[in-house]
Amino acid sequence: MYQVSVNKRDKDALYGWDVSAENGRVFFPGHEEIYSCEELPGRGFSILYNGKSFRAYVQEVDRERKTVKVRVNDSPFLVTIREPVDKILEQMGYRQQEAHRAKDLKAPMPGLVLKIMVVPGQAISKGDALLVLEAMKMENVFKADSDAVVKEIKVQEKQPVEKGQVLLVLE
Repeated sequence: MYQVSVNKRDKDALYGWDVSAENGRVFFPGHEEIYSCEELPGRGFSILYNGKSFRAYVQEVDRERKTVKVRVNDSPFLVTIREPVDKILEQMGYRQQEAHRAKDLKAPMPGLVLKIMVVPGQAISKGDALLVLEAMKMENVFKADSDAVVKEIKVQEKQPVEKGQVLLVLE
């Protein structure tokens, strides 16, 4: 039995839906609704829910975070899936989401901040460009290694920085 949440950030996710799958059908215990699903070419699915048809396309799968970005009839959804082993790990005091908590961005070498591409309070996704640092006559673009929110910017453009200096505070 899996637990599923839709459109919730990992740290806020409430896993209230127990889901099981069998022979191409998905069941929600305690509900009469039956979902059927057939795979289409190109990472797509045809879903039948209580007589209504939907087309869903998988846009991105993040196995580490156990999330899937899906587009259903042109509406985006983020689905988080929690397996039974996740509950056992939580009971032992380990949360998978904490392992992926955003870390503050620190300068890996001395350099000059050329451009800051984010603002405080901005939600960022893994892979988003954050800052450009010039070091040894090369421009280095630093990208987010996880989803986060920019809490504070500790530097300004055209400011020299030292190795290990905190550039951005993320939460």
